[in-house]
Amino acid sequence: MPLGTLDRSPPPFFRQGPSALSKLVFFGVLAVLLMVADNRFSIIRPVRAAIATVIYPLQWAMLQPVVWTREGGKYFDSLTTSQANEAAAQYQLGLQSQRAQQVEQLSQENVRLRALLGLRERVNTPALAAQVLYDAADPFTRKVIIDKGALAAVQSGSPVLDELGVLGQVTRVYPLVSEVTLITDRNQAIPVLNARTGLRALAFGDDTPGKGSLELRFLDANVDLQAGDLLTTSGVDGVYPPGLQVARVDKIERGADSAFARVRCIPVAATAGSLHVLVLQPLSGQVLARPEPTVSVPAAKAKGGKP
Repeated sequence: MPLGTLDRSPPPFFRQGPSALSKLVFFGVLAVLLMVADNRFSIIRPVRAAIATVIYPLQWAMLQPVVWTREGGKYFDSLTTSQANEAAAQYQLGLQSQRAQQVEQLSQENVRLRALLGLRERVNTPALAAQVLYDAADPFTRKVIIDKGALAAVQSGSPVLDELGVLGQVTRVYPLVSEVTLITDRNQAIPVLNARTGLRALAFGDDTPGKGSLELRFLDANVDLQAGDLLTTSGVDGVYPPGLQVARVDKIERGADSAFARVRCIPVAATAGSLHVLVLQPLSGQVLARPEPTVSVPAAKAKGGKP
């Protein structure tokens, strides 16, 4: 190979530039000059502002995951708090609803008890307050069980009233409870009086299941009855005191082929929903014994007796 073609310059590995100390001194002096110039003349502030403007989108993009994480944590914390508050509010709402229902029930019960007390003042008959426990198990009869029995001096045949009117009659007495047959039972009959005309009749429980009504039987087809007439107890049976509300006439059927009218009545008492009742003493148990005749003083002396 010809010698003229050889590169006689040293390889890059052996090339030497400024030394590291000279570079350190240069850049140190340059940094001091720039700091002094920036402090005196503020020449770096526009550069700093331009650099900050350029790198702001990058900073914003880099900070978004941190912001999303922080906001997500706050969202879930607030969601948990909101769910807990909602659960507490629902619980309080349930309590308030229960209390409101109890208040409504107590208000209705108070009205019924006041009506019962008013009825007790009008009825001049010994009475005993009782509460209906449950309906009798026999589906073919209309009977209820009350919480007073023989130990409370309840007698068989005693009339039973609610705050509206006659409810039924005690038909069976046990030591602690009693059985009351409602006036709508098919085996029950009660003498009634039309408060408008003074007509006396006999009301029987309706045999039709599910009606819970009364029926006046053996009345002439041309009887003076109108829908809405109030029927009260007549008191001729010696069981029910006179003047107690029993039912109102609801429907009158006068058939041309029948000599009797068919009269349907609706009980005044709440036969399907009474809770508090009054048990009266039967009129037959209130008949006073006939007092013995007193002997006057002159008659005793005439017979030789002492005054």
